[in-house]
Amino acid sequence: MIFLLIFIAVPIIEIAAFIKIGDIIGLWPTIACIILTAIVGTFVLRQQGLSVLQKAQTSLQNNQVPLDSVIHGAFLLIAGALLLTPGFFTDAVGFILLVPPARTVIAHFLWQRMKDKVHIYNTGPGGHGPGGGRGGPGGPIIEGEAVEVEPEDPPAAKNTSTSVPPSGDKSSPWNK
Repeated sequence: MIFLLIFIAVPIIEIAAFIKIGDIIGLWPTIACIILTAIVGTFVLRQQGLSVLQKAQTSLQNNQVPLDSVIHGAFLLIAGALLLTPGFFTDAVGFILLVPPARTVIAHFLWQRMKDKVHIYNTGPGGHGPGGGRGGPGGPIIEGEAVEVEPEDPPAAKNTSTSVPPSGDKSSPWNK
């Protein structure tokens, strides 16, 4: 629902801004501003993107997870898309996302809103979550192999219990 509102509101805001600014400075200066903000934004985006990439590589070389670099990189990707989209509102939001402290504040705000809805598991050795360590909310994870065994002789009586068959039953896969 929120995305629908965004897709409706942003073009309306952009059209209103084009009309107002076009009335104030004229058609060609308005178009020049749109092109200039795209060029400047792309240049700044390239510089910051390379910086974030270098920080991520340094983190990886130090055996650290480059979480900050990934978050900043995601915001830079959004900023690039907004700066290449013609419009004053999208350019303003894109330029705000080019400011590292603003990205940090926005990321913190989004994390505070989402942290109760997101479950993060450590899936590495000794971690607590699906695929690692002692398991997550579903209980322990036990690794093993399964082998399909065909019974040689049909059992004499049908066993309706769900427990493990007695050890005397030679056709049971539990005894193999």
